[in-house]
Amino acid sequence: MKTYFAKKSALSAFALIIASSLVLSGCGAKTTSTTASANPSDKEALEVTELRYQGSVGSVSFPELTEDLGYLAPLKLKFIGNTISGPQDIQSVVTGDTDFGGAFNGAIVKLLAAKAPIKSVISYYGVDDQTWTGYYVLDDSPIKSAKDLIGKKIAVNTLGAHHEFVIKEYLHRAGLTKEEIDQVTLVVVPPVTTEQTLRAKQIDVAALGGILRDKAEERGGIHPLFKDKDLFGTFSAGSYVLTNKFIKNNPNASRKFVEATAKAIEWARTTPKDEVVARFESIIEKRGRKEDAAAIKFWKSTGVAGKGGYIEDKEFQTWIDWLVKEGNLKEGELQAKDLYTNEFNPYKNDADAK
Repeated sequence: MKTYFAKKSALSAFALIIASSLVLSGCGAKTTSTTASANPSDKEALEVTELRYQGSVGSVSFPELTEDLGYLAPLKLKFIGNTISGPQDIQSVVTGDTDFGGAFNGAIVKLLAAKAPIKSVISYYGVDDQTWTGYYVLDDSPIKSAKDLIGKKIAVNTLGAHHEFVIKEYLHRAGLTKEEIDQVTLVVVPPVTTEQTLRAKQIDVAALGGILRDKAEERGGIHPLFKDKDLFGTFSAGSYVLTNKFIKNNPNASRKFVEATAKAIEWARTTPKDEVVARFESIIEKRGRKEDAAAIKFWKSTGVAGKGGYIEDKEFQTWIDWLVKEGNLKEGELQAKDLYTNEFNPYKNDADAK
């Protein structure tokens, strides 16, 4: 993603992208994954042999870990390129360029409000005591409170996703008016250069999470003005989605994907950190994309709240309520229970028994 500066309504920008995505999907989606040669009478036969997806430079997704652990076989993953934007990733699912994609749940709610034919099937990232995003300022910054952000620039990885929702919530809770919030500029900066951009004082605040946050903290001279964990506590924040059509036409492949990914999440949750990091490093080396794997050493936890990525109502209801409060959704327009399914998750009974 190229760096650019944006001071505009995130919703309107997002809506334009959504509209484009839906038009493209209406004109005819790309050819779906390769059809498997299976016996139609076999209820467990997989309908496809591969799933197309987008990756992320220098990191390993749970589906990639799933395949490497052997849980996904005989399904295979087909890498079609990299993305650093959740909204773009799930839009690629809508347009048929990929079979699955993941994004912040608030971005998924927006896409569903635009009548996108998708459904969340498993959580894949979140916030806990070890994995969280901080909104950092320089130690000598005059910014001490939300009011001080008026007229300032905050770097985020993309508009209409996790960072924007958290920032807006922080400003709302601090009592800023809509007019004041509109004066806070969100600047889209690639995550790998966000710290450098902050230190060069080209922005005033930088959203830093995970391994990039840890590397920045090691160098010192910065501190978080606020954290997403302080606002929302521990929660699963994002989900992988499939289209309704894919689920209907490929129920066995859908189940296999979710079951295998859930097992990989639990493997990462219960395996010693050093072993998980070593596995990630091995995956990055084997895929041969000429990428820097140094940051993966800072991995700490899955961040996923529910066992095996089990989804709970509150993980969508929070953002539905937020969008209603913002005037972007009507009360009752969307129901959390209709936006996701735990049907394929092998840990469903464990979660329901709590």
